[in-house]
Amino acid sequence: MSIFVNFMIVFWGFLMIVTMAIGGYFMFRKFLKQLPKEDGKSIMDWQEHYIEKTKNMWGLPEKELLEELVSPVPELFRDVARQKIAGKIGEVALQKKANKITQDILIEGYIVATPKRDHKFLKKTLRKKNIDTAPYQSFFEASKDDYAKNWKSKYTN
Repeated sequence: MSIFVNFMIVFWGFLMIVTMAIGGYFMFRKFLKQLPKEDGKSIMDWQEHYIEKTKNMWGLPEKELLEELVSPVPELFRDVARQKIAGKIGEVALQKKANKITQDILIEGYIVATPKRDHKFLKKTLRKKNIDTAPYQSFFEASKDDYAKNWKSKYTN
């Protein structure tokens, strides 16, 4: 065999190993989210719980705004992102004992649910819709890492 064929076989093998490792990484992350925590429910269970509890609280304008906010997410991952963000918005709404998901609750929940790098798009979208971002500045200043650990106590302060 020629050197070129040998090189292509090695390259193809390496490429297959890398793609399998990447796929395995994402599958393992999903698996970890399905594992029950101390309270007996997993992260995914809580997301579904909050979505189920608040599904009647969503109005059409809020649904459309959520769709617009998740639009930059690649279509393959959009459903997962929408569910995660809607779950966190539902959690915020239930924590505030709201009867309806308002634009304020939606924006606050979106900020809490997304990493700091996504806030730039949110600010741009809010400016386009003539929505003032000043009331949400404290949420923008806190990073995703700050929310991940004990976010409820920091959120209520």
